[in-house]
Amino acid sequence: MTIASVNPATGQVIKTFDPMTDEQLDAAIGRAAAAFAALRRTDVGQRAGWLTAAADLLDADRDSVARMMTMEMGKTYAAARAEVTKCAAACRFYAEHAPAYLADEPADAEAVGARRALVRYQPIGPVLAVMPWNFPLWQVMRFAAPALMAGNVGLLKHASNVPQTALFLDELFRRAGFPVGAFQALLIGSREVERVLTDDRVRAATLTGSEPAGRAVARIAGQQLKKTVLELGGSDPFVVMPSADLDRAAEVAVVARCQNNGQSCIAAKRFIVHTDVFDAFAEAFVARMSALRVGDPMSEQTDVGPLATENGRADVQEQVRDAVDKGARVLCGGELPPGDGWWYPPTVVTDLTPRMRMWSEEVFGPVAGLYRVGSYDEAVELANGTSFGLGANAWTTDPAEQERFATDLDAGSVFINGMTTSYPQLPFGGVRNSGYGRELSSHGLREFCNVKTVWIGAGGAAAGTGSHSE
Repeated sequence: MTIASVNPATGQVIKTFDPMTDEQLDAAIGRAAAAFAALRRTDVGQRAGWLTAAADLLDADRDSVARMMTMEMGKTYAAARAEVTKCAAACRFYAEHAPAYLADEPADAEAVGARRALVRYQPIGPVLAVMPWNFPLWQVMRFAAPALMAGNVGLLKHASNVPQTALFLDELFRRAGFPVGAFQALLIGSREVERVLTDDRVRAATLTGSEPAGRAVARIAGQQLKKTVLELGGSDPFVVMPSADLDRAAEVAVVARCQNNGQSCIAAKRFIVHTDVFDAFAEAFVARMSALRVGDPMSEQTDVGPLATENGRADVQEQVRDAVDKGARVLCGGELPPGDGWWYPPTVVTDLTPRMRMWSEEVFGPVAGLYRVGSYDEAVELANGTSFGLGANAWTTDPAEQERFATDLDAGSVFINGMTTSYPQLPFGGVRNSGYGRELSSHGLREFCNVKTVWIGAGGAAAGTGSHSE
């Protein structure tokens, strides 16, 4: 298999890497096990110091790391710099808050016949992280920062088109002071994932990626009785109701669809607009989408860079072509530009029907589906009418509608009058085919902890003497 950095703007190979041998992989897992034995016994304050040092290194290296990410997967340089800054902020957030998240939680000792009772959060061991290329630093950091603060260690199987970003992360935590082996990048292909996950020294896995990849990892982990957290695809709805601020909704809609060149699981993809404001919203939305500048991702004037892979662009092209062949209308974009590189223009498609792939599939590029609905109930039915459930947007100034959307939209996150975003302070994850488990906040930190009950009796007292023994 090929592990290579390829510039999506030109299609040119920049650098190739040799995959790890079986012996190198086994040695890496051994180092992870040894590092866990050391890290789990360190003080949480010491780990916080190391994580703060990692944040300082990210700030110092921001420009060079951003250039590397832009070169490897095509995101704009401005977006890449913002991603590095966000990762540094996440490190500082967990350095500050993890001690409280990990503190013992006292329980009602008298109620359970104990002198003392509590819940203790302890790390479980080496965790395999299978991560995607679209946010090559942030996707990893939102696992790594809480995992390392909890005392776990990480084994990173990154996407094969961002090996330099993977190796930077490998070095980052070592430079920050974490024990050797506490976080390692594994330059391996997808076929080697099963070997790592079935190793007895590896205790859990987290994956951000496609639905098939999630099913495969869940199957292997289930056979091994190992914990998993899965963040899979999404086809997020963006619902606009008559009371919405249409100018603001249209402005945010463009960013929500085209952030990261349209390659985000939580990007808004299906724009569901009430018929009373459909024409006005569509006009404003299409005008803004058409005005986006596509070009060199290193330029400050560029809004949308190339897609990350040639196959990814081909998938987007086929989805749009399928819709058009079956009667959909393209309001802007939709045509491949000439020349080298994997470019695709911001595109809006309407008159979609269930016969079209875009109706039920995730479109991983700057392509928006525009839908007209006649009522709140129709909007919710359409919004929930896919197998996904990652994030959802709703735009309304009606307080009653806001509360209804917050309850009725079937997603891991619901954002009202704002773009779906991941924050260290809030849990992040999906429902249905968008996965399970949570990243970020205290919930993400505790996903890979042993939530241990501790019961201490007074001298000769014994647990389990009540009317129920379990």
